[in-house]
Amino acid sequence: EVQLVEFGGGSVQAGGSLSLSCVASGYTTNWNWKLMAWFRQAPGKEREGVAVINTGGGATDYTASVKGRFTISQDKAKNTVYLQMNSLKPEDTAMYYCAADFTQSWAGHVSLREEDFKSWGQGTQVTVSS
Repeated sequence: EVQLVEFGGGSVQAGGSLSLSCVASGYTTNWNWKLMAWFRQAPGKEREGVAVINTGGGATDYTASVKGRFTISQDKAKNTVYLQMNSLKPEDTAMYYCAADFTQSWAGHVSLREEDFKSWGQGTQVTVSS
């Protein structure tokens, strides 16, 4: 069973930056060609996909509201995925969750659909004040 643990998060003023990390463990397959993603859920709103990376080819995708501000990356040697968040806005305030789909993926495949991800972290809070 895949376990995901998030680090980072916290409170920052608008315009500031934060970095999130997600360490994966407990999987028995190769790290490559899997999907790792960040989702977020604000109070009273549905959970939405923020960013995803294909751990094989490195393809990424972002929800429109964070494009140009957030960057997802990976460190294969550390089984870790990062989310660098710059130019943060109050509307970025949410609980951020790391998610993984450890079924075999393929080159260029990315997804921000919640139903495609079977493993979830416990979440880390990001609060952006104006």
